[in-house]
Order: sequence, then structure tokens, then C-alpha cells
Amino acid sequence: MTDRESASLGQRKKARIDRLAAAGRISEDEGVSLWQSAWRRLRTDPIFLVGATIVVLFVLLALVAPWIAPHDPTARLLIDQINRQANPIPDPQPGHPLGGDDAGRDMLSRLLVGSQQTLIVGVMATLFGLTGGLTLGTLAGGIGRWVDAAVMRVVDVMLSIPSLLMAFSIAAVFARPNQWTVILAIAIIQVPIFARLLRGSMLAQRHSDHVLAARALGVRPAAIVFRHMLPNAIGPVIVQATLVLAVAIIDAAALSFLGLGNPDDSVPEWGQMLGRAQQYFNTEPQLAFYPALCIIVVALGFTLMGESLREALDPKSRR
Repeated sequence: MTDRESASLGQRKKARIDRLAAAGRISEDEGVSLWQSAWRRLRTDPIFLVGATIVVLFVLLALVAPWIAPHDPTARLLIDQINRQANPIPDPQPGHPLGGDDAGRDMLSRLLVGSQQTLIVGVMATLFGLTGGLTLGTLAGGIGRWVDAAVMRVVDVMLSIPSLLMAFSIAAVFARPNQWTVILAIAIIQVPIFARLLRGSMLAQRHSDHVLAARALGVRPAAIVFRHMLPNAIGPVIVQATLVLAVAIIDAAALSFLGLGNPDDSVPEWGQMLGRAQQYFNTEPQLAFYPALCIIVVALGFTLMGESLREALDPKSRR
């Protein structure tokens, strides 16, 4: 092969390589974070949009409920229409579209104001449970060794007891049940859920490259835990909190239904209303239907939103 042929062959190879490189060139667009990528998927996910719509409407309704309620939820405006034998519950009528309860109070007003108390119980119980779970999970996953073993044995014992049974036992300890006893009981049964999830996420972070690099540079262990491991491990816990919030609302309603909630019915709450309606369920089922429907719809909204968020953040579910 002559020098001219070799040069021509080399030029053709170079041109071919340049064409292949141009065809496979990687886009120079800026990368996106995990949360940005998840949001791009969520904003076109109909399941997430339905759940988020329900949750947003519920929160807005709970915030403005005292101002949009047509009547005072404690006023016995329909008491004169109650006949214990013939008509124990006031029927729907102008000004009272859902009728009244067994004390002559407007049902619609009590449902609206009760949404606020239900939101408070669910959010506060979840926040307290999340705080306790973050504390135990950080100790177990960050320190490890005997601390991890001790914390996880306590968590295993708590998880071995059915959650509603444990909540019932905790609430029954207090001589005078009220709203805060319900919040405390629900929060305690949520602690092991968050603790185990965070501990697993932090153990996965322990051998990651950025943590190993920080150790090699001599960064203090506390700084590694709180600045490198915890921020990268807390994402799944926040997602789980949206799912647990739905469970908290249902569990709080169950405790109130069993008589372990706030005995003061001047402050309406959906679970309390459901428990009060059980004595009239055979003859006046609408007293239980309205608060039960509200609880189901709100719990469904949080569940749909939480499940969609978990799938959007899970690398295994990405397509």
C-alpha cells in the first residue's frame, strides 16, 4: 500500500469516527435533581393529581371552616323538632341541608368544623411520630454497634404488637381521655415505622462514596451523620409521612369511635361524630354515613398522593 493510499484510508477512518461521535453526542442540557425529576413525572400523573386535589381542598376547608360554617356547631337550633319516639333526628330542611344530630345541632356545620380537628389530630400525631422516629433512626443508623442493636430491639417489640391494639392500650392508660391523648397514642405507634425506614436508608448511605470520602478527609462522625448521611436518607421518610398521615386519621377516628377520644362533643371531630352515631345506625344511618364518607375520601387522597410520590422517587419504577 502506497503512502497516498494509507493517507486516504486514514482520512476515511477519521471522517467515519467524527460522524459516529456527532451521531452519539450527549446533550449538554443541565442535569436535574431527584425531586425535579419526580415532579416532572407527578405533574402528568392523574392519580397524583386526584390525590393532591383532595388533600389541598381538605386543608383549605379545614383552615376556613369556622368562617364558612352556616351555623354555630354547638347551637341546638333544631332541638324543638326532636321527638325521641317518632323523630329522634331532625330531617334535612331549608337552612340545614344535612339535617341535624341527636342534640339538634346542624350536621353540615359540625362536619365543616370537624375537618379542622381531624386535620390537627392527623398532622400533630404524624409530626410527633416522625420526630421520634427520626431520633431513633438517626441513633441506630448513624452510631451503629450496640446502640443500633438496642434501638432496633425496642422497635421490633413495638412492631410485634398490632398498632391499633397498642394505641388503644396507650389511650386507655389516661384517666381523662382528650384530643392530646389520641395524638400521643397515634404518634407512639408511628415511631417504629419511621425509625426502621430511616435506619435502613442510613445504613445504605454508610458505604456510599461521599461518606467514605468524608471519612478519608477526617470529617468528624457527627458531621458525617448530620451533613452527609441524614439529608440523603430522609427522602423516603418524608414520602412515608404522607402515607402515615392517612393511617393516623383513620386510627384517630377508630379511637374516638371506641370512646377514647375527646369526650367534649362541643368540639366536633369526625371520629367522635361517627362514634356518637352508632346508637342510631339502624334507624338513622346518615349520622354515620356523612363523617365516615369524609374520613374515607380524605384518607384516600393522602394515600393516592403518597403512593404516587413514592413511585416517582423510586429508581426501580422509572421507565
